[in-house]
Amino acid sequence: MSARRQDVDDALTRLSRLHPRKIDLSLGRLQRLLAALGNPQNQLPPTIHVAGTNGKGSTCAYLAHMARANGQKVHIYTSPHLVDFNERIQIDSQPVGDQKLIEAFARCEAANFGEPIPFFEITTAAAFLLFSEHPADLLVLEVGLGGRFDATNVIANPILCVITAIGLDHQEFLGNEIAMIAHEKAGICKFGVPTIIGRQSPEAEAALIKEAHRVGALAYVWGQDYRAYQQHGRLTYEDESRVWDLPSPGLIGPHQIDNAGAAAACAAVLQWPEKCVADGIAHATWPARLQNITRGPLGEIAREHNAELWLDGGHNPAAAAALSHALADMDEREDRPLVIIAGFSPNKDVEGWCSQFAGLARRLIAVEFKSGRGGSQSAETVAAASNAAGLKAETATGLLQAVKNAAKEVPAPRILIGGSLYLAGEALALGGSAPHQTPG
Repeated sequence: MSARRQDVDDALTRLSRLHPRKIDLSLGRLQRLLAALGNPQNQLPPTIHVAGTNGKGSTCAYLAHMARANGQKVHIYTSPHLVDFNERIQIDSQPVGDQKLIEAFARCEAANFGEPIPFFEITTAAAFLLFSEHPADLLVLEVGLGGRFDATNVIANPILCVITAIGLDHQEFLGNEIAMIAHEKAGICKFGVPTIIGRQSPEAEAALIKEAHRVGALAYVWGQDYRAYQQHGRLTYEDESRVWDLPSPGLIGPHQIDNAGAAAACAAVLQWPEKCVADGIAHATWPARLQNITRGPLGEIAREHNAELWLDGGHNPAAAAALSHALADMDEREDRPLVIIAGFSPNKDVEGWCSQFAGLARRLIAVEFKSGRGGSQSAETVAAASNAAGLKAETATGLLQAVKNAAKEVPAPRILIGGSLYLAGEALALGGSAPHQTPG
């Protein structure tokens, strides 16, 4: 490990100790810190603010690729990271360098004066500081958790808001009902700001529209104001004034039609050219979103056994449902036995996630991971939940052993590593490199 990389890790450790680990949704602490830093959140490039339960990262990827195809310089803020923290803060679409990150952290620490502040809030302040000091044409800003009281919601005047599919997740913070969660996500809506509402369940859609109208946002609703669908192997986008014949999304899975469609609606509102929209949809990439792993130790094991190896970070039942549909489509094209390797963060609905694969997968191999602030559920707990969901389960001591065990399935299997972005990060780290090239 380089000296600068160690300095980044040391800074992250210090920042994580400034507040108890339990998430405490509020904006007051961050607003105090930002004021001490000169309010960098008011000096950002034009910002697209993206909330939702599932599809946020993919939608951000489509938007960033579209904007770059349109000749724009794009900053990107997403979370969590997969391998290196730098991935969260992308300057001109590249992860921020270690030295710039260390300097931003130091300035935030100094301005905070040791006051209690959650990790995500102070690191978001560092991101805003960096974005404010590096000119760009656009910032694609992903919500961390919720919307209303998320640290990113100190942005007063985004040019556009997007709300992707709402599902049950983080119920301990956002509520136990879809309508309650949708209400919190809709907290990013602003007066007079166009807000793209992606495909939703009826209860989520109603809650989102109600809140958008309450604050005076300009709602563009899937199925009412625009729609996108697959036709003849391509994506068709329609609204009141245009029909676009677009390529199939570069990201895999039927659910990507929804994500790409929402991004296309954003492009339509912003009057980006159809050519740039097509280019962005076709060439978008986003790690750990049904990503085919062919390299590194895990990829080598799969190749030795003529197996397919896929990686996805979806960690709630709605994400699992979309993933199971994508894998079922793969099975229609090439029949292979499906074996799942899965690990989960605490408080995740393991049984609900596993139930989406009952009858599709032959078995599940439960593993643990060490990354993430809360660690993982035990492999035994995951296996028990999987069995309760009707999916036969066993345990393994780690990813390498799990992939070796899964690859022995006959005939040559299709292996999915899933259940957590943290587990996905550990899988990518085994390949010896971060999902994005990080400059020094």
